[in-house]
Amino acid sequence: MASPNENRPFPFKLLPPSDDVQQRVARNFVGLPNGLVSCNHWGYKSAASATDRELEELYNHPLDARDTWVVTPPKCGTNWTLEMVWLIANDLDYERAKAPLKPDRWSFIDFHLLSDKAVRAKLMPARPGGGGPSGSRPPADGVQVRPSPAFVNTHLPMSLNNPRLLDVCKVVYVARNPKDACVSFYNHCRLIKMVDFTGNLEEFMEMFMNGEVIATPIVDHIIEAWNLRHHPNMCFLFYEDMKKDLRAQIRKVATFLGKTFTDDQVDKLAEHLHIDNFKKNPYVNMEGGKMAGFMYQDRGNFIRKGKTGDWKNHFSPEMTARFDAWLEHKLRGTDLTFVQELEHQD
Repeated sequence: MASPNENRPFPFKLLPPSDDVQQRVARNFVGLPNGLVSCNHWGYKSAASATDRELEELYNHPLDARDTWVVTPPKCGTNWTLEMVWLIANDLDYERAKAPLKPDRWSFIDFHLLSDKAVRAKLMPARPGGGGPSGSRPPADGVQVRPSPAFVNTHLPMSLNNPRLLDVCKVVYVARNPKDACVSFYNHCRLIKMVDFTGNLEEFMEMFMNGEVIATPIVDHIIEAWNLRHHPNMCFLFYEDMKKDLRAQIRKVATFLGKTFTDDQVDKLAEHLHIDNFKKNPYVNMEGGKMAGFMYQDRGNFIRKGKTGDWKNHFSPEMTARFDAWLEHKLRGTDLTFVQELEHQD
């Protein structure tokens, strides 16, 4: 039997989009002057400075059955889920959780693919040492391998991760309805100087639907994981289910990770994760990025509203109609559906 850490050749070829797309990306994203590159068979986008060697290293990231992974498209409740999973896996050790989520507790292994290398080097010089608020120190470039049991976070889709990942490790995957993800990603791309989107939401929406934004197309990302949801090592979550009944999702993840908690313990974790408390938690809210100078001071916060259905406050009727038609086409032939509004949410 082959070892889970046997090196495998990277099965895809990195391909740049058309010149028109590259020019549009460079024009609208100050932080991506060289555009994007497609990395797999359905066009997942990394920064154009990404290399075949970097993707091959990630494709062969070492696996250990003691490790826990969280895989998400961007702006689908990643940090919220990371905090929940880490605390569950570590028996609700709130004292040890008083350390930055990333890079101290989680390895964000594909961080270096999400921005242009030269732009990142100017904005985020290496800051040695530990401590400090979340977001104040960048993850190091390249694949960071920690001793097991390790906690690994990536925005890479399943097809770009180690092909034996689900055979070896526990994986929590989180999906979100694409309308709210689009609005959240728009605000994120305006906030982060390494991306620095300069257009309006309607222009961003069009590029989002066309897969002309870093780490998109998101729907393809979700469909790929949805088709793997029955694997015993996959725990597939929806952001909307977490908003509707966080305690139920805490119990679901706890069972998945082999943990049992009392109702009081679940209540305490749910309170810790409540958006009002989460936004104030300096170890998870990434506000250190503003102090470090790679987030704009006046363009909102990394942790925003945390609401399902907020897209209604931003999409015009015409935008909604275009997005609905696009999403219907993308989901054709699948049994995947998204909840876009909630009557009650935490």
